[in-house]
Amino acid sequence: MTREQFTHEYAHVFEGSEEWRAIAAASSEMYPWDSKSTYIQNPPYFEGMSMQVGTIAPISGARCLAFLGDSVTTDHISPAGNIKSDSPAGKFLAEHGVSVSMFNSYGSRRGNDRVMTRGTFANTRIRNKITSDKTGGWTRDFTDGGKEKFIYDAAMAYKAKGIPLVVLAGKDYGMGSSRDWAAKGTMLLGVKAAIAESYERIHRSNLVGMGVLPLQFLDGQTAATLGLDGTETFSIAVNDRVEPRQKIEVTAVKTDGTKVQFETLCRIDTPVEVDYYRNGGILHTVLRRMAAS
Repeated sequence: MTREQFTHEYAHVFEGSEEWRAIAAASSEMYPWDSKSTYIQNPPYFEGMSMQVGTIAPISGARCLAFLGDSVTTDHISPAGNIKSDSPAGKFLAEHGVSVSMFNSYGSRRGNDRVMTRGTFANTRIRNKITSDKTGGWTRDFTDGGKEKFIYDAAMAYKAKGIPLVVLAGKDYGMGSSRDWAAKGTMLLGVKAAIAESYERIHRSNLVGMGVLPLQFLDGQTAATLGLDGTETFSIAVNDRVEPRQKIEVTAVKTDGTKVQFETLCRIDTPVEVDYYRNGGILHTVLRRMAAS
């Protein structure tokens, strides 16, 4: 590149292109959200939020959204790669007039929770043990006779009926690169707790930061040794007196009414994380502190 080229191209850099100059000046300091945008939307994290800190209550009547094995990575959980036309995210974009050639990737649409939530747990290689032999983002919807559905569709059916969700997992849950959407998407699907044999440290922290309770099977116990298959209804005896790394009892009721009761290790590891969890996540904690200052 020559000096003359550089000088010519940057002579009017602060004026912007013709397209930039055509944008009308903003009349407000607030961003004018476009309800039709498929790239960026007002995130729903603060919907229904009050400035009053709530209390931690037990989780009752939860169903299992995903029963996963060992070494499930954040790339399995977080939306990544191209968007398939027959996926919930692809169908959403098509319904909003986006052609398949313009679907782009989940990474490019990470500012739109409507797309990203539909892509959570949708990795083609993920294996949910409560389904048949399918791989990909499938689960069983027990509000609809146990039919196999896309994880997003089933999660929305549970949410419509006010049914909380849990994830069962094996060793090293959330391993690999840190992915914020692995925790964001989990929360937005309605998952209230994860019960795993062990966690990758950052994903565990991210779950707490999004208000999802991470529990750990005690040494020598797994979902298999306890006889769990993901069809149970779960109740978790967490309450407002929760302390870091305390034991929390879980009751799983099988379809025949048999109860499996077991203790788990609460992986809220620090008093600060207890505060985050009580507030519903780190975002709510920060906003309330800003409002109070």
